[in-house]
Amino acid sequence: MQSGTGRQPEGLFVGLCTLDVIQLVDHVPGPDEKLTAREQTVAAGGPAANAAVTFAHLGGAARLLTAIGSHPLALAVTADLDRAGVNVSDLAAHTIDPPAVSSIMVTASTGQRAVASTNATAHRLAPPDDLDALVAACDIVQFDGHHIELATATARAARAAGRVTVLDAGSWKPGTPDLLPWIDVAVCSADFHPPGTGSPTDTLRFLRRQGVRWTAVTQGGQPIEWAGPDGGGTVEVPTVAVADTLGAGDILHGALTHHLAAERKLSAEGFVRSLRAAALVASRACASFGTRAWML
Repeated sequence: MQSGTGRQPEGLFVGLCTLDVIQLVDHVPGPDEKLTAREQTVAAGGPAANAAVTFAHLGGAARLLTAIGSHPLALAVTADLDRAGVNVSDLAAHTIDPPAVSSIMVTASTGQRAVASTNATAHRLAPPDDLDALVAACDIVQFDGHHIELATATARAARAAGRVTVLDAGSWKPGTPDLLPWIDVAVCSADFHPPGTGSPTDTLRFLRRQGVRWTAVTQGGQPIEWAGPDGGGTVEVPTVAVADTLGAGDILHGALTHHLAAERKLSAEGFVRSLRAAALVASRACASFGTRAWML
């Protein structure tokens, strides 16, 4: 990784992109119930996309490797990413089917969200012909575990090119075991449960056995547990009045990747520093509705 060069870090983000339709409601409606939302917002979403937007907002050059397509709804996604300063390599550019749409309801009193989405099930993506060039052009590569064949091929290329790889491990997926051997840094949500694990400590040990050198588990507003080659510890999460938890993990990963890109050689001190800075950004995002208002 580079630092002190005076140039903006360059990040490659591989994974899911959706169209997020987000409604702020007093409560999640029951069967046959209709209600009027307090507020709504529409934006590009998905873990990799939100992380790329965050990376760009913090001053990095972000490229998103994903599937979006040419459906009219897809145009809204690409327009939003363009406004956010994210360069897109769309591996489904000629697909006329609608993009994945995430329908999201955020409860106003708690900030908790309910999400329904098809995620990446509509696409099976092959690596692009210019994959090696895309990897060579970046400083760091982040994955969200979606589009697993593409992710694994990119992670292999990143390892061969000496680029640091970061995994946003939101949940255990069927292809996760194929990806882990090529990951340098894995930061997991509390919902990430590898086989045979029952606690954050178990998860950190499991990842270490898979060869992941730097690991962490986030637990909402609770301290982040982390481990590295020579030990571990916790990082406190700032306390905020929570308005919306949607995308908090994605934003944390985008900020983490941005700060990791500034580390010449990753150390325990640098990992903790990056986690602390990322937690600050994610907490700020939780204080406002939607995935973009915190940037204003």
